[in-house]
Amino acid sequence: MDDFGSEAETVGGAEAQVIPLHGPGREKPEAERDLREEGAAREDAPVVAFPGADQPAPAPEVLSDAARSALGFIRDRLTGDYTVDEFGFDAELTDAVFLPPLRALYKKWFRVDTFGVENLPLDGGALLVSNHSGTLPLDSLMTAVAVHDETGGRHLRGLGADLVFQVPLVGSFARKSGQTLACNADAERLLGNGELVGVWPEGFKGVGKPFSSRYKLQRFGRGGFVSAALRAGVPIIPVSVIGAEEIYPKLGDIKILARMLGLPYFPVTPFFPLFGALGAIPLPTKWSIEFGEPIRTDQFEPEAVEDPMLVFQLTDQVRESIQQTLYQRLSQRKSVFRG
Repeated sequence: MDDFGSEAETVGGAEAQVIPLHGPGREKPEAERDLREEGAAREDAPVVAFPGADQPAPAPEVLSDAARSALGFIRDRLTGDYTVDEFGFDAELTDAVFLPPLRALYKKWFRVDTFGVENLPLDGGALLVSNHSGTLPLDSLMTAVAVHDETGGRHLRGLGADLVFQVPLVGSFARKSGQTLACNADAERLLGNGELVGVWPEGFKGVGKPFSSRYKLQRFGRGGFVSAALRAGVPIIPVSVIGAEEIYPKLGDIKILARMLGLPYFPVTPFFPLFGALGAIPLPTKWSIEFGEPIRTDQFEPEAVEDPMLVFQLTDQVRESIQQTLYQRLSQRKSVFRG
């Protein structure tokens, strides 16, 4: 029988020495024992976190605000979850699609300065009456941008001529961006709903006048805009635009082409039609838009709208206010392109 306790054993007549596993001379080396003990001590040691390591790092934003807004807009378009008012105005489409490129033109190309923005009401209806110029009516678009940005998001509901809504793409753009026909019924309904309404009484006579007549106001019509303001009891705010007259200096008019195309005029400028589409790029003039002090109408009796003399006086007062502001701003301007 095997005896693991014996120290010697005879194998084949020879005596073999049996050394116990943990006997003398079989001890573990001191260095190895120290490493094992140190490792065990490390395993039992408390874990100390680095400063701030107890708070998980915030996850980076996957989408920017602009991207989320764009995706939300696309979702609403696809699902039909958006509203259009009785005039065809689409506020969401205007803010997301129409205004950004116009704002770039407003800030970077024309570098518009605004004055008298404190005269723009932050709520309630008002009628904004402005001079009109520029061969193409960019002044109305820039005024709309100014009103929107200076009032914290209010939209200017412009009153346009019939021709605007007869041009295929232009008419759809105008409707969706908040414009409507220049008639008293629409104006009064918008004003009664507390909207800011814009009107350009000079019409095509103003926007298409020759360069030699720049900043000279044309006839303001019969004062229909005053009647609308009187009926709604809202203030009239004169608006004066400097800089639009020089973007397309109109030197002549090709009347034959105008009649063929059904346009009030076909302009000839120093660059158009000579340079084709390049000639249609507006000159980068420096603009200013001033909103004058409101002219109150709520102090008159309802039947005052039937008084032609009162309507004429208010019309003349608005026109004179705009003309004098134009002259004042022009006298202070040092350069067409630098202001």
